[in-house]
Amino acid sequence: MEHESVKKMWEQYLTSINEDTGSTDKTYSAWHFCDNEQDANDLAKLVISGTKKATASLHAFYEFENDELPKYGDHSIIINWDGVAQCIIKTTNIDIVPFKNVTEEFAATEGEGDKSLNYWKNCHLDYFSREMKEIGKEFNENSLVVCEKFEVVYK
Repeated sequence: MEHESVKKMWEQYLTSINEDTGSTDKTYSAWHFCDNEQDANDLAKLVISGTKKATASLHAFYEFENDELPKYGDHSIIINWDGVAQCIIKTTNIDIVPFKNVTEEFAATEGEGDKSLNYWKNCHLDYFSREMKEIGKEFNENSLVVCEKFEVVYK
């Protein structure tokens, strides 16, 4: 069940951009980063501070969940592990590339650790391997990664 703060933040955002909450065609999804409380909360703080301006996810997971890929202009409410709204982001760019082709620039934009490609690959190799195992697949260097850049539009 969605935390009341999510709807409240969305309504406040719409009001801030002079959008009628009753007749807008804008929609959002609410989600947290990662698969554990510490990372979910830490990464939300990095987004709020402006350090984290991108995220990566596995293309195979969207297929498995029969979920739409993110697209330019999508709004997401970033929540913490407990489901409380932290900020609203808007997708500004999507690239789908094999894991082995993720760039240093993208890794730095993700804003995690020392912002190096080496740190990014080590961290995501572990996470993506766990995710693929959940859906009965094996992760490898050719696995497609959805590289999503975003901007904070409300906090």
